[in-house]
Amino acid sequence: MASRLASAPATPLSAHFHVESPKKLSYTTLFAFPSLSVPWRVNISSSRGPLLSSVNAVREELTESPSSESTDDYDSRTSSSSTSKLVLVVGATGGVGQLVVASLISRNIKARLLLRDPDKATTLFGMQDKDNLQVFKVDTRCPENLDPSLFEGVTHVICCTGTTAFPSRRWDGDNTPERVDWEGVRNLVSALPSSLKRIVLVSSVGVTKFNELPWSIMNLFGVLKYKKMGEDFVRKSGLPFTIIRPGRLTDGPYTSYDLNTLLKATAGQRRAVLIGKGDKLVGEVSRLVVAEACIQVLDMEFTQGEVYEINSIEGDGPGSDSQKWQELFKNAQPQ
Repeated sequence: MASRLASAPATPLSAHFHVESPKKLSYTTLFAFPSLSVPWRVNISSSRGPLLSSVNAVREELTESPSSESTDDYDSRTSSSSTSKLVLVVGATGGVGQLVVASLISRNIKARLLLRDPDKATTLFGMQDKDNLQVFKVDTRCPENLDPSLFEGVTHVICCTGTTAFPSRRWDGDNTPERVDWEGVRNLVSALPSSLKRIVLVSSVGVTKFNELPWSIMNLFGVLKYKKMGEDFVRKSGLPFTIIRPGRLTDGPYTSYDLNTLLKATAGQRRAVLIGKGDKLVGEVSRLVVAEACIQVLDMEFTQGEVYEINSIEGDGPGSDSQKWQELFKNAQPQ
């Protein structure tokens, strides 16, 4: 094994490494040696990257300048609940996924990322403490990648994978809606443990009407159909779930840039949030709002087994106020 390890090519990283046994999983960062048949987990020494200023930008954008008392209450609640969570994020380098990860780190919630390209995590989030952020090289389109050890200790999952509705460069490498929104979701859900407390799936408005105009135009290459198939698989899995159907996504970050683009992300005057049921909403929603909604529902028992659509509208929004989000979700009605 020593000779195989020495000869195994690996993408260099500017950090100190400690290689652990493949069977030992203890808040580590995964780094795959291509010539080995099993993944090796590598501890990366902690250093700060571009995420800190970006996380502050997220919180400033979402928070409506709450009073010091309400902020203290919120921090106390999140601190007590975050210690028991390990949130698996799939699609962490996408627009919504980046914001989800940034927000989890800002709340001191442990996160584990499944990425096809782990190097992107370093670019986006910097070198984070291995106890807080773990990165694994995994392609959910390939069920053989989804080893049970990946899910040890995981309490919650946020899946925000996706690709473009129409053929584009993002389809390169068989990254089509069928492979990502259907097969990838199916493979992931099939591998998740029954002990999971919640899976939150980010889908899309219009999935139940993909044969109707104007949705049939969006569905020309099957994106809405495959998202609905992914939803249905989650529903039938027996796992506790919440499905979020956003309208057309707006605002940064844009996935062709690194997380520093969060500094330019803005919800403008449309910080208020509209949540409905029944796949009736038509509109747009800020990625900032979608990411916050995904994190908020993790602690709302009444959202289990529910499907919500979400839009952004003009006005003052809930920011990161848990009580305001609870009221929004509780009051959600078919539109």
